[in-house]
Amino acid sequence: MKRILLILAALALWQHWDRVEPLLGLSQPVPSQARTGEVILYATSWCGYCAKTRAFLAERAIPYRELDIEKSADGRRAYDALGGRGVPVIDVKGTVIHGYDPQSILAAY
Repeated sequence: MKRILLILAALALWQHWDRVEPLLGLSQPVPSQARTGEVILYATSWCGYCAKTRAFLAERAIPYRELDIEKSADGRRAYDALGGRGVPVIDVKGTVIHGYDPQSILAAY
């Protein structure tokens, strides 16, 4: 029974390592690719939430630079460095937002 609990604890730790690592002080701060005041959208052409993010930024007249992670090698490297696991990823003045989250975008902007 102890062995099963240990395996389950290890699996949970592995699945949530991105949340545990900062608590342990092991993570290095990820350098932001955005210049001061810049918003960068890491996206793909087929992503529905990327389209919603584009529309949200356009409706609020927030200037942004878009990097398609499937077409730009530099965009893909930056996306990976930011811990990208899905799209969209938005770098708002150094604050990284994973997924479509209008409230977080406005708060960071």
